[in-house]
Amino acid sequence: MRAAFIRKTGPPDVIEYGDLPLPEPGPTEALVKVSAVSVNPIDTYIRSGAVPVPLQFPHIIGCDLAGTVTKIGAAVSRLEPGDRVWGSNQGLFGRQGTFAEYAAVDEKWLYPTSPGETDEEAAAGALVGITAHLGLFLHAGLMGGETLFVNGGTGGVGSAVVQLAKSIGAKVIATVGSPEKKALCESWGADLVVDYHSRDLDEQIRNFIKNQGINVWFETLREPTLERTIELMAQRGRIVLMAGRAARPQFPLGAFYTKDLRMCGFAMFNASPDEQRVCAISLNSLYENSGWRPPIGKILPLSQAAEAHKLQEEHTLHGRGSLVGKIVLVTK
Repeated sequence: MRAAFIRKTGPPDVIEYGDLPLPEPGPTEALVKVSAVSVNPIDTYIRSGAVPVPLQFPHIIGCDLAGTVTKIGAAVSRLEPGDRVWGSNQGLFGRQGTFAEYAAVDEKWLYPTSPGETDEEAAAGALVGITAHLGLFLHAGLMGGETLFVNGGTGGVGSAVVQLAKSIGAKVIATVGSPEKKALCESWGADLVVDYHSRDLDEQIRNFIKNQGINVWFETLREPTLERTIELMAQRGRIVLMAGRAARPQFPLGAFYTKDLRMCGFAMFNASPDEQRVCAISLNSLYENSGWRPPIGKILPLSQAAEAHKLQEEHTLHGRGSLVGKIVLVTK
């Protein structure tokens, strides 16, 4: 089979595209004929070695996939050949990745694809959708009527946060960087969308929340400004952190505890299979009810995996580029 893989960690150019043996599914695994995959920042961190994890070379890169089951192991109970599925959580913890024509994946990490949803959409929404759901509901306990703030409302995770929060009736404040992104965020129902270049950004937020404060702050930036965040929070508000491995922000302890605030950090990959399945079921239901549409910014062939990683790093590490939505690769 054709696959995108690495023999060592390093820059995007270490990614090779060539032939590897077809995997054989284990007892609890399904062999998936991969149709689409998507690129996530964590993929680039693992490939570069910035996040050191044990890898067995040649290592197939990638976390997300969508495709069709072609074969199942003897102990598989939820899936049958011919089922369309999507999933994430691959490419780490000793597991091979998804950037290949076929992938052997444990059934606990696979979910049925909603009727009408394309494989490109399913792959684009996999990691980011599960991440947003875990942060909002498992960790922050967001409820309808509460006010949520998210940086980067049209980013991978940010776009999911906006749509999932609106699906339960929360008020959503989001920042964006262009009129195009503002319009897209508003189309998902965001109540206040502010250009993060604005000099009066926080004043606009204060005018919107008045004296109520923000109940849940979902931080997607790698360098959070906690002093500013805590000042804008409501009593007993919750701050969610899911990025910024090297960040060392100032922390105003007094204002934090006198407001009864809570802060939680989480990584999607630490969630159990059962916790992630709850998210997947909810995402499928939302898609079927038009409440969840993962945005896709660019579609490339799998053979251009190195180029896709370069594009992702332009956005994540260098703040350059204008893509709105996920980078998706297809095997067709």
